[in-house]
Amino acid sequence: MTTVPTAATSATPTAGEVPGEAAALARQGRFPTDFLWGAATASYQIEGAVAEDGRTPSIWDTFSHTPGKTENGDTGDTAVDHYHRSAEDVALMARLGLGTYRFSVSWSRVQPTGRGPAERRGLDFYRRLVDDLLARGIRPMVTLYHWDLPQELEDAGGWPERETAHRFAEYAALVGEALGDRVELFTTLNEPWCSAFLGYGSGVHAPGRTDPVDALRAAHHLNLAHGLGAQALRASVPAGRTPKIAVSLNPSAVRARTAAPEDEDARRRIDALANRVFSGPMLRGAYPEDLFADTAGLTDWSFVQDGDARTACQPLDLLGINYYAPAIVSGGRVDGPRDDGHGASAHSPWPAADDVTFHQAEGERTAMGWGVDPTGLYDLLVKYAAEAPGVPLLVTENGAAYPDAPDAQGRFHDPDRIRYLHGHLSAVLDAIRDGADVRGYYLWSLLDNFEWSYGYGKRFGAVHVDYDTQVRTPRSSAHWYARAARDGVLPPADFRPEPDAG
Repeated sequence: MTTVPTAATSATPTAGEVPGEAAALARQGRFPTDFLWGAATASYQIEGAVAEDGRTPSIWDTFSHTPGKTENGDTGDTAVDHYHRSAEDVALMARLGLGTYRFSVSWSRVQPTGRGPAERRGLDFYRRLVDDLLARGIRPMVTLYHWDLPQELEDAGGWPERETAHRFAEYAALVGEALGDRVELFTTLNEPWCSAFLGYGSGVHAPGRTDPVDALRAAHHLNLAHGLGAQALRASVPAGRTPKIAVSLNPSAVRARTAAPEDEDARRRIDALANRVFSGPMLRGAYPEDLFADTAGLTDWSFVQDGDARTACQPLDLLGINYYAPAIVSGGRVDGPRDDGHGASAHSPWPAADDVTFHQAEGERTAMGWGVDPTGLYDLLVKYAAEAPGVPLLVTENGAAYPDAPDAQGRFHDPDRIRYLHGHLSAVLDAIRDGADVRGYYLWSLLDNFEWSYGYGKRFGAVHVDYDTQVRTPRSSAHWYARAARDGVLPPADFRPEPDAG
């Protein structure tokens, strides 16, 4: 195992207002005039059509069809049928005034075995989607990997195996060749922490494995995949095109419960496992030494080869931050419920730190049980603005699930979600005011969808979906968000636009 010296991360910022001008606007309560107002989705959560046009099973197909792995045995077999309704959904985005849409490509739809040539029909679907977006003036942002590894690659060992990173680079090149003539914005990975530690540590996500060393191996190979994938994208796009490449991390705003030394040490340990295990290699070309020390009883990290961390440290044009709630931790076990916010499991997603206790936040919570605390988003934006100077930031996911029901006219009023959005977009404004170069915000999510192991019981969408009829009905929050995007100013938190009738 060899670490490399800290490497500076370079970037080519997107065109737009310089941070000083943006800060001045933010002090007036206004977003930059070219701020990206978008929404995000993921392929397995919305597309359906899991066995059409050459698509083969991903780990989420297998996992969701395994009894007991998802609420009510729900699967993404149909989801919200976006594969057949994409034109309708793009028209809806245009009506809501979105300037950008972040979607993910299904790896097993494009490269069914995880290796070899592309499936033309799969690529054609994404070509049509991109063309429809561009025709409506909506800027596409393509996520290469949002957790749906082809099952054949998992059968060969999955992310704990180094070969998977090389297969990802091959896949990235296929997408770059197909879409790079019309797509400018790419993100390599979405929330690699979840892929590694929920998929291979706690087992609450696909593929459902529960080995702490495999979780650490997976994290490393996801870092390597990011670097190799970024290189492959830049090499594969058509001549004359320059892709802007990001990665979407879900860093945790980790807070010690008290100032006690054991709580501060718990915060440091979780920060290493939640944040620095990825930001170290990707932003600085080196793993944090305390991570090695903390996990020495599990592994010697011999799977890290010379030059790997340098490969992971590719120049970023943008850095995506996904945020939902902070983590409050203390050292040592305490009486009472333990909840890290990532689902119940007999196995910890925190290698060598399963004795750290996570605490429920006080105050309002979403339907997921997550605390509502916009200050965590502010803290992360300011933190990563300092850690990656010169690299513009995007909020690539932020949103909330709330229970709601239609009124007598079939309309969906969701004042809780509006307050949530107002608070978190206000935190983005505060971060811009204080010097963070934040270029855009992607609401999670455009549509209600298959919410992973929670099935269809948790609704994040600004647009309600009737899963029986597939009818889309924008909630009040969708119209609130559309007004914010149109004006560049946040409507009041208690503003209640009339939603559509279902």
